[in-house]
Amino acid sequence: MTSTAALTVRDPWSVVPSLGNLDAYVRAVQAIPMLEADEEQALARRLRDQQDLQAAGKLVLSHLRLVVSISRQYVGYGLPQGDLIQEGNVGLMKAVKRFDPDQGVRLVSYALHWIKAEIHEYILRNWRMVKVATTKAQRKLFFNLRSLKHQFKAEADDSQVTRSGFSESEIQRVAQELDVRPEDVIEMETRLAGGDVALDSPLDDDHDSSMAPVAYLADDRHEPTRVIDAHRRDWLASDGITQALSQLDDRSRRIVEERWLKVNDDGSGGMTLHDLAAEFGVSAERIRQIEVAAMKKMRKTLSEAEA
Repeated sequence: MTSTAALTVRDPWSVVPSLGNLDAYVRAVQAIPMLEADEEQALARRLRDQQDLQAAGKLVLSHLRLVVSISRQYVGYGLPQGDLIQEGNVGLMKAVKRFDPDQGVRLVSYALHWIKAEIHEYILRNWRMVKVATTKAQRKLFFNLRSLKHQFKAEADDSQVTRSGFSESEIQRVAQELDVRPEDVIEMETRLAGGDVALDSPLDDDHDSSMAPVAYLADDRHEPTRVIDAHRRDWLASDGITQALSQLDDRSRRIVEERWLKVNDDGSGGMTLHDLAAEFGVSAERIRQIEVAAMKKMRKTLSEAEA
């Protein structure tokens, strides 16, 4: 047969150009004829019984056009068609490997499932950085919601449109047709309507970097330098102050405590310079001088303790 002659080559894949030129690839695979049923059966048996890789190559080559056709159904997801074709080809090869010629079906029917499965997995892995469909029900919604949305668009009642973009009646119809819960329909539509947001701000002068998600989503509580600073502040506020006060004489310590550390129940501080001057029988200026000297001594003690 003509198709067998066309596929009888030393390297079956040599007739197909690289995916680097997608148009040339599509033209090449469209020119490869499909196999007749008896040829397909004979090649499949050679592969199954004799592990004949030449037969496998001919079966794959004759169905590459099927992968191209199926890949066109998924270009709306914004992924390169060349990548979709590559993934579909992986599914086709898996189908050829598992194909049983005694089941009474053509390879084209059997391969549809494997080709679509690989393309679906690729889309789910790469369409968004964050996965939008992980369960079986979510995958069904992901790949059917868009077409159903276009189908219902002409019938939409704007007065009943919900935040999901569907009317209440449409949500019920989608849920019933796909055998999922109405709330699942709303959740998936909300996910699909959202977009990926870069954690870092764009590299230009027109954007405030403080508004980038990384600026307010980052949890730096356990960052080493912050942990060290936090321990340092805690030590200064407790043991450090106690140690520094212990280096002062009684009068200096009382002045510092009254002026800086004492807080009354009403929120006010301790004694004033004049109050302390009256208590110790000296001038307010002298109390201020003692306070300055005490604070200087405390700072020195704290510095030495930290070192």
